[in-house]
Amino acid sequence: MTDVPADRILITVAPTGAETSKADCPQLPTTLAELVATAQACEAAGAAMIHVHIRDAEHRPTLDLGRLTETVAALRESTDLVVQLSTGGSVHDPLDQRLKVLDAAPDSCSLTMGTTNFGDDVFSNPWPFVCELYQLSQERRVVPEFELFDLGHVHALHRLLDKFGLPYGGKVHCDLVMGVPGGMPGTADALVAAVQGLPEVVTSWSATGIGRSTLPVMLASLAKGGHLRVGMEDVLTISRGVPVDSNAQLVERAVSAAAVAQRTPASTAEARTLLGLT
Repeated sequence: MTDVPADRILITVAPTGAETSKADCPQLPTTLAELVATAQACEAAGAAMIHVHIRDAEHRPTLDLGRLTETVAALRESTDLVVQLSTGGSVHDPLDQRLKVLDAAPDSCSLTMGTTNFGDDVFSNPWPFVCELYQLSQERRVVPEFELFDLGHVHALHRLLDKFGLPYGGKVHCDLVMGVPGGMPGTADALVAAVQGLPEVVTSWSATGIGRSTLPVMLASLAKGGHLRVGMEDVLTISRGVPVDSNAQLVERAVSAAAVAQRTPASTAEARTLLGLT
């Protein structure tokens, strides 16, 4: 397997999420057709992986297995993106339904390393659930992306890998989710502290800045040699008071920022190598 050049940057797009309503943001891609069109535009703009939440016919968050399976198939047919399904769903989804997400056979899945306050809600990820989901990902040959909302999650990742070994594919990829009300702040200082604490076996990491922390986190990640996750799941403005037109617009901004740091977007093939997907 050829190594990925050091100047490559993996750009992940998270186009929908589970928090924003279609009524509040009509440009949010909530139907399958909208999601496919968004994925194609974001791939053309420089994204190599898509982090997917889906909605039902009324545009409400859902973990319906039939819809998830159909979505994975449609994205594979229409793009070459690495398809990552969220196992977080919405903060209200039960743990057993979240485990069944892997039945849709994505390339990758998110795996959040602990419970965190999420605004007025609680994003529940008890330790037994984390362990079960991780072992299931190993068994199903799905590459996890470890989502770290706090320094305690960084410590928990050491504990998980020490107990159960490396993920399927042998690579360890993390995403620092920063700026969530209740998680670590979206600052350069917090990012540096989190990166310093990562296990030595981590092979790549990205960072996500929520809301107004998007730009500080993006710039700090580029300065530290990390990768980026962007998208309308995480921010709905392109500048102060100016709504985002599309997810591709956010990918394009990330590509432009990366170019200043002399980084080139990874191809989808390079992304698969980086993540240990064969």
